[in-house]
Amino acid sequence: MKEILYAPWRDEYIAGHEVDSCVFCNITFTPQDDENHRVLYRDEHCFIVMNLYPYTPGHFMIIPHLHTDKLEELDSTVWLHMSDLAQKCVRLLKEGFKAHGVNIGMNLGAAGGAGIAEHIHMHLVPRWNRDTNFITSIAQNRVYSTDFIKVYQRIKSLIPKYIKSE
Repeated sequence: MKEILYAPWRDEYIAGHEVDSCVFCNITFTPQDDENHRVLYRDEHCFIVMNLYPYTPGHFMIIPHLHTDKLEELDSTVWLHMSDLAQKCVRLLKEGFKAHGVNIGMNLGAAGGAGIAEHIHMHLVPRWNRDTNFITSIAQNRVYSTDFIKVYQRIKSLIPKYIKSE
């Protein structure tokens, strides 16, 4: 018997505004919509945004403003800045969000598993001891244990403490 899991809070993502261009470039060029896009932070090199389809609560991405699918061609200044932000964000997730660990990763290109292959981005996924369960393995579903907006607001409130404006 096949069971159906309902997640009505995801309705806004399914029925949401469709973007004709790169979704990350759209966020880059519309800072006035940062709250709607769930942007946590932005500066001259990149922005940090919540993943709308998270693996775990608190899953977000660091994304350069430059539209490129080639990490090897990204200016080293931007790459080093992203790496610096990643270090600060790991501290934020461990100390401020009480994660026991963090997965950091980049899927480069469609063949590398990137869902949005045309614009590189770095994932930071907070993890907790025993946070995996059978449902992901056998039912191809994830259980998101808390309200997405509350998680966004909590992490956003931590940004000033862990990421100082330069």
